[in-house]
Amino acid sequence: MDFLTLLQVLDTSVRLATPLLLACLAGLYSERSGVVDIGLEGKMLAAAFFSAAAAYYSGNAWVGMLAGIGASVALATVHGLASITFRGNQLISGVAINFLAAGMTVLVAQSWFKQGGRTPSLTGSARFGPIELPFAIGPSDAEAAGRPLSRMIAEAGPLQQFYSELISGHSILVYLALLTVPLTWWLLFRTRFGLRLRAVGENPAAVDTAGVSVVWLRYSAVLICGVLCGIAGAYLSTALQAGFVKDMTAGRGFIALAALIFAKWRPVYALWSCLLFGLFQALELRPDIITNLTGFEVQIQLLGALPYILTVVILAGFIGKAIPPKASAEPYIKER
Repeated sequence: MDFLTLLQVLDTSVRLATPLLLACLAGLYSERSGVVDIGLEGKMLAAAFFSAAAAYYSGNAWVGMLAGIGASVALATVHGLASITFRGNQLISGVAINFLAAGMTVLVAQSWFKQGGRTPSLTGSARFGPIELPFAIGPSDAEAAGRPLSRMIAEAGPLQQFYSELISGHSILVYLALLTVPLTWWLLFRTRFGLRLRAVGENPAAVDTAGVSVVWLRYSAVLICGVLCGIAGAYLSTALQAGFVKDMTAGRGFIALAALIFAKWRPVYALWSCLLFGLFQALELRPDIITNLTGFEVQIQLLGALPYILTVVILAGFIGKAIPPKASAEPYIKER
């Protein structure tokens, strides 16, 4: 495998890892506060549909993203009411959100667009297009030179190939997702809010004794989770693809949960685990690369199952223990 092919695989990995990273960080906020959220899949799916629908009607991808965030936050609020206010089973609430989103999106899409549960294709400003960074070889350079872009990149030096192929050319949501990682680290480990959020996931009674509202902190985490899932869903339908199709999240919410466990609930580790899982998905699209490297034909299904296999390995304790917050999935009942 030559250097340019490697860069192309890594570029695909970054694109595929972006929704996983956003959903993984969403789950990190929620679970650090003690609220387990397996409804990431449903919130992403609802956000993907409403983002595509709003972007189609408005012709503006940013309007679509706001609509997706609104849909995701609405479902996150439902999850918060069920698991925080009414102290219901958090797992059942998450499953209900997944089922609700899976049925609702197809039903509403068919009612609005009459295209078999999908939205019309998005074009122009209704999509988040790639950003061409300064000094990178991009479509504008190829158009000015009257030469194919792929050929211009192939003839460039390694550093220019790395910058043009891997760093440049992503949508703004990719860069936003990457910036969310240090922001999450700073918020959780360098601010008073983050300290209290982590504390409420470990010992909510102690936080309550200190005069801090456990309910407010958990709702804050659940709503942040909703915002990040909304951006992840918007990325799927308005950046990675050009519209909504049935079940387009394709289990990414559950893969994000696996990545969260693999990352041991830490934001920087979450970045690397999502990039690793994104690489598996990229190789799933290019199994010929594995065949050429090893000389053996690899089953595509095996590559798709690798994230879950690694998660089981982590949970079994072979690569260190993955210990969730102590108060995880436990509703807090204030002592009278």
